[in-house]
Amino acid sequence: EAQLVESGGGLVQAGGSLRLSCVASGFDFDDYAIGWFRQAPGKERGERGGVSCIRTSDGTTYYADSVKGRFTISRDNAKNTVYLEMNSLKPEDTAVYYCHTESFWGQGTQVTVSS
Repeated sequence: EAQLVESGGGLVQAGGSLRLSCVASGFDFDDYAIGWFRQAPGKERGERGGVSCIRTSDGTTYYADSVKGRFTISRDNAKNTVYLEMNSLKPEDTAVYYCHTESFWGQGTQVTVSS
């Protein structure tokens, strides 16, 4: 059974940085697009917004306009892990961040950015 486990969230001041990790198991990691989504406070599950995505086969990436230039997605195929390096964090980045591929979601990791 496919499983995604996120970690690395926390509380940080505006302008700070965090690195999220998503460890995948139960499927062929080398042949998927894996993305990071976030659910802001007060939003429903269906309102999760896409943040960034990477194709594990060739490293092709996608970024939402709101995070371009601040966030960097990467992957380590040997570790079945996708990372999200988040710099210059803003209070509006506060959300639960989820890793997602196909129909599978992780449990999420909370990111809180204080002003």
